[in-house]
Amino acid sequence: MMKGNVPSKKKQAIAISQPFMSYLKRHNRKIKLPYHYNDLLRYESAIPLMDHEDNDTLWETVYYAQSDWEEVNTAMKRIYALLKTDGDVEVLEHLKVARIDYCTFGNTKPFRIRIINRLNDNYDHFYVKRADASRLYGLVLEDILSPNRVTFLVDDDTLIEEHVAGIPGDDFMKKNLDDTTFNQIRIAKEFIKFNERCFVRLLGDMRSYNYVVDITPDIEGSQFRMRAIDFDQQSFEGRKSFYLPQYFKENNPIIYLGMQHMRPETVIQYQYEERSLIAARVKASQNQFTELMGVMIKDHLSTPEKINQLKEELGYHHKSNSFKKCHTMGEIVWNNIQLLLQKDFKQSIQL
Repeated sequence: MMKGNVPSKKKQAIAISQPFMSYLKRHNRKIKLPYHYNDLLRYESAIPLMDHEDNDTLWETVYYAQSDWEEVNTAMKRIYALLKTDGDVEVLEHLKVARIDYCTFGNTKPFRIRIINRLNDNYDHFYVKRADASRLYGLVLEDILSPNRVTFLVDDDTLIEEHVAGIPGDDFMKKNLDDTTFNQIRIAKEFIKFNERCFVRLLGDMRSYNYVVDITPDIEGSQFRMRAIDFDQQSFEGRKSFYLPQYFKENNPIIYLGMQHMRPETVIQYQYEERSLIAARVKASQNQFTELMGVMIKDHLSTPEKINQLKEELGYHHKSNSFKKCHTMGEIVWNNIQLLLQKDFKQSIQL
C-alpha cells in the first residue's frame, strides 16, 4: 500500500502581489466584479445539504434576507455572464439563481452558485472563493501546462471559477474501476500521466477528492481524463512526495490497477509521452510562460523552511545541484520545468 501524505499544517491565505495582479490584468483575468466573497458571507440562515442517499455533503445551502436577495440574484447572474459570455447581458433575461451553497470544509470555503436557464431548466454552476496567490498560480499553470483550459476571474480578494465537470475521484474509484481490462489499462495510464503533470509543475495534495475524472465514450471502450479541481497547494509544501499523487493512500485503488496491468517499461513510456506534451505546451506558450515565471520567481509563496526542504529533496531526486541556487518556490518550479525541457528529468512511478 502506498504511504499516506497530508499537509504539515493548515495553509494560510497568501496575498496576491502587485506584479502578479498586473500579469493577471494583462491576460484578461482581472475584472471588476459586482459582488465579492465577503458580501456573500452576509447570509441569514443555512441548512445542511444532503446527497441523494441522505448523506451529509459538508455543504450548506444558505439563505439571504428578502431585502438582500434581489441584489444577490442580479449580481450572481452578472458574474455568470462575465464568466461565460464575456459580459453579454442579453443572457440574463432567461437566467435565475436556483441555489447558493457554502462549504465550511478545508481552506477554500467556497460558495457554489447554481444558475438555471428558465427556457429549458438546464443548470450550471460556478464558484466564488477567497483569492489566494497559490490558487491563482495553480490555475494559470493548469491553463498553460495541462491539456485543460481553465476559466476564472479575479477582483482584489475574490476569485470566480467555472465548474469543472467530471466524477469526483473518490466516487470514481468506488463505482468505475470494475470495468473491462481495456478500460482499466486506460485508467491506469491516465493516472500515470496525471501524476507526471502534477509533479512537473509541483501541484500538491491531489488526493482523490481534489480531482475529477472525465469519461468520454470512444470507438472501443472509453477515454479518461483526470483534472485537478483544487489548486490551494500549488508549490507550498516542502515534501517532494506531496506533489506525487501516487503517494496518497486515497489513490491506492488506481495504483493497484497499474500494478496489475502495467510493466515498468510501459510506465516509463507513458511518463516520457506526458513530459513531451508538457514541453510542447511550454514552447507553444513561450512568451506567456516566461512572463509568468518572471513574476513567480520573485513571489513569496511559502516559508524558508519548506523552500529549503523541497529544493534539497528535489536536488537529491534529480541528482542535480541546480536547485541549490533557488530561493523561492517560483524558482524551484522554474528549475523543475527547465530540467524537463533539457530532457534531464528523472522520475519513475512506483508500482
